[in-house]
Amino acid sequence: MTALKTFIARFLHDQRGVSAVEFALIAPVMITLYFASSEFCQAFMVQRRMDHATSQIADITSQDDVVTRDELDDTFAVAYLIMSPFPTAPLKMRVSGVTRDSNGVAKIDWSRGSGLTARSTGSVVTVPVGMIANGESVVLSESAYDYLSPLGYVLPNLVRFRRTLYLRPRLEDKVICSNC
Repeated sequence: MTALKTFIARFLHDQRGVSAVEFALIAPVMITLYFASSEFCQAFMVQRRMDHATSQIADITSQDDVVTRDELDDTFAVAYLIMSPFPTAPLKMRVSGVTRDSNGVAKIDWSRGSGLTARSTGSVVTVPVGMIANGESVVLSESAYDYLSPLGYVLPNLVRFRRTLYLRPRLEDKVICSNC
């Protein structure tokens, strides 16, 4: 019995395995935090690139007085390049010309989409208050990206990022699409 008491006393006072036990308890939490921060960082970078692509579509389009379908398709191609190295298949974009009529109703003049259906000419859209007065025009750029995390631990479901941007034409009062 004395040998058993001595063994138990030595076992209770032994400090040699404490670090290994602490590591075994903390390691799963630290690994989970690492993967979670990695997933959120990836999602944030995708969202930032999509925002930049949306901005570039509006910016390039607003710098012209007359655009064509081919020019708009080239602009969409630039947006796809901006998304690199992330997959471009989930990126959907649309650019439209919007004019507020004399009654204060904002309507679509023309629209072109890549992945998103073009808006119908004459359809009513909501423009933020104070952005344009009656008779003025704006370029409306919209995008959506369906992000699916490659790891799927913290973000196991699909996350849809959306962005809408309004930009005034730079050279003329209105950007016209000649063949949209």
